[in-house]
Amino acid sequence: MIKGYARKYFEGKTCVFCGKYRLYKLADKRIKCKHCKKRYSLLRLRRDLQILYYFYLEVSARKTAKELNLNYNVVHRKFMQFRKSIAYYCNNEARKLKGKIELDESYFGGKRKGNRGRGANNKAIVFGILERKGKVYTVIVQNVAAKTLMNEIKSKTRKGSVFYTDGFRSYNSLHQYGKHNIIDHDKELVNAHNHINGIEGFWSFAKERFHKYHGISKNNYPFYIKEMEFRFNNRNENVYNLLVSICIVRRVV
Repeated sequence: MIKGYARKYFEGKTCVFCGKYRLYKLADKRIKCKHCKKRYSLLRLRRDLQILYYFYLEVSARKTAKELNLNYNVVHRKFMQFRKSIAYYCNNEARKLKGKIELDESYFGGKRKGNRGRGANNKAIVFGILERKGKVYTVIVQNVAAKTLMNEIKSKTRKGSVFYTDGFRSYNSLHQYGKHNIIDHDKELVNAHNHINGIEGFWSFAKERFHKYHGISKNNYPFYIKEMEFRFNNRNENVYNLLVSICIVRRVV
């Protein structure tokens, strides 16, 4: 199951701290690196790599616990640690987006009575910024007021970019920051470039995956959203190797 980049750690051939060889076993069943002198439990590392593999496959924590014969709370706690490591990675790797940029907001949460879309109650409001042929950036916001959205736009995009939005009034002052193209969903598109299909595609990508969860704590939503951002941005990469680097190697170092 564990192969490639992670296998050298799983088999105890390479130190998870310094990446060098020459490990030896201690009397307490841990291993020690002859180079960096660090000690750690190979059994725990193997367990974490297995849990991470199921997380990578998007298997639920409950099913993972059953498959690996582990306590559900242990697996769930590990999954949340992975998501927090991913969020930290995403926030630190983020650069200002530029060029052609799509903006939109979406609402996440369980099915509740009342308004849908803008104005929906008790749902997490997620603001998305997508650079065409690039990455998406997401952030949970308290409201969709012009000041709130413009602060995020100025923080995460370069001035002078070309912005694509729907006709929501909070984007009215965007022309002062760059070229602003407004999409009218009620009219047939004349220009094939005048759309926000990219960011809408991300919302579908995220919500499809959220269907498997039976309720997410509002406090944890930022971490779940960042997980979706990470998976979307790296969907053409070797995600498991990247997860090992982010959630195992960087975490222990």
